[in-house]
Amino acid sequence: MIDLFTGGLDPLVAALLLIVSAFSSFITASFGIGGGGVMLAVLASLLPPAAIIPVHGVVQLGSNTGRAALFVRYTQWQVFWPFVIGSIIGVLIGGMTVVQLHPGWLQIAVGVFILWTVVGKPPAFLRKWGAVSGAFSSFLSMFIGGTGPFVAAYVRAQGYDRHAYVGTHATLMTVQHGLKVLMFGFLGFAFSEWALFILALVLAGFVGTWIGKHMLARINEALFKKVLNAILVLLSLRLVWAGAMRLWG
Repeated sequence: MIDLFTGGLDPLVAALLLIVSAFSSFITASFGIGGGGVMLAVLASLLPPAAIIPVHGVVQLGSNTGRAALFVRYTQWQVFWPFVIGSIIGVLIGGMTVVQLHPGWLQIAVGVFILWTVVGKPPAFLRKWGAVSGAFSSFLSMFIGGTGPFVAAYVRAQGYDRHAYVGTHATLMTVQHGLKVLMFGFLGFAFSEWALFILALVLAGFVGTWIGKHMLARINEALFKKVLNAILVLLSLRLVWAGAMRLWG
């Protein structure tokens, strides 16, 4: 019976993941990015390989939905529909090719690109073409899971304040993870085996999001942007390292 609530994991491991879910959601709500990468790294070390990306997708869907709801009045809806249209295209293409491309090269490519957007001038399509950003990031999400930094780079390029940034990023990531979960279900992943444990992870994440929202209100705008850029750089370097390890480690 206990396996229904732990996804078949050791209870101590399951408890650790609940704590990580709350902490990672707190990070993202406080600084706009970073929690998804933390969650993915921990899941990758504790879950069966075939379950990592699908389970991460559902957990992030719940986490981002909660954050989007808490920040809905700050969301900038003018970027929403172009991103949604692009995301649908990207997920469909990713679903057809998910077993054909080596994720190592994709991780390196997206890590280098994000680093470029932070230290250089963001390319025009990140500022203007939400459909392209949606398609490319959703395609990548089918392979490497944590493309939040890529979407963060797109939202960051719009020049929003910290509340609008967090709300808009959460809304776009909710769309992306929702489409990804639907595609993995279509491809045959058995989400029902993990349902109760995923629900517990989502609830723990909402607690972390609620705490993080109140932390965000106390952060200086200039400090927020510096912390966001620092997190993006660290996550991009981590993607490059992870990709290199997949290829040559």
